[in-house]
Amino acid sequence: MEDGVYVGNAGKDAAVDRGWLVGHFKERGSPRHSDAVEVKWGVHPRGERRAQWVTGEVRSAVLVLISGRFRMEFPGRSVLLEEQGDYVVWGQGVDHSWVAEDESVVLTLRWPSVPGYAEPAPA
Repeated sequence: MEDGVYVGNAGKDAAVDRGWLVGHFKERGSPRHSDAVEVKWGVHPRGERRAQWVTGEVRSAVLVLISGRFRMEFPGRSVLLEEQGDYVVWGQGVDHSWVAEDESVVLTLRWPSVPGYAEPAPA
């Protein structure tokens, strides 16, 4: 990586860090380290849901459906992504959760990359 270029596979790399490919949590000096943005390749089995709602969100995000059926939940609103390329964008302060209605693959970008802001690991 001396040339500042990283080449990988989202599926394989995502398995190492709960889906996250880019963000503040990657090794400093790596092209995948960023304080500006986080990128996640999410592979979710049918029926999987977020363990708890995100509240007090301090980031903005966009989530793009690659495959499957994926539902995003917001206070007073539910958004179903069911065609490849469907996406939803939300801003700071928007509480949210999600559920994979079918086996799904989603790409999520969040900004900025904020340390110490992670869902608790499954028990």
